[in-house]
Amino acid sequence: MLKYTEYDIVFQEIPDETTLAINISNCPYQCPGCHTPELQENVGKRLDMKVIARLLDKYSTITCICFMGGDKTPKELWLLAYYIKEAYNIKVAWYSGRKELENEYGKKSFYSIFDYIKLGPYKEDLGPLNNPNTNQRLFKVDNDQLIDITHKFWKE
Repeated sequence: MLKYTEYDIVFQEIPDETTLAINISNCPYQCPGCHTPELQENVGKRLDMKVIARLLDKYSTITCICFMGGDKTPKELWLLAYYIKEAYNIKVAWYSGRKELENEYGKKSFYSIFDYIKLGPYKEDLGPLNNPNTNQRLFKVDNDQLIDITHKFWKE
């Protein structure tokens, strides 16, 4: 079961988007130096279509919703993302700690539901997305292809 601990409107997680970021608990990776270690616990409230509908009705000016986690239950996450794509005209992103994703889910591509996917576990010595040395990558999904846009986080 997907559980969330909190949410916020953010402007830095997905470039050029006003994003509703939802923190999902029960992260399986236990990354040393994690900036939100409480998300490693199985805590929070159930995240389902009713909660998503309530949040999206309340925050109607957002352009993107971003799931921060959900790696332990990707099928549930995919179904929520699918619901959002069908019911609302906004983009969907997933910040995953996985190194890579299998791109098959039933008859649809996993990627086809998401507009953005961040991949990579947090490695403290390499830093987050705004560090050019990071191992993490943010991809824009275009026609089932992952286009690396991580450079948009780096200051010139």
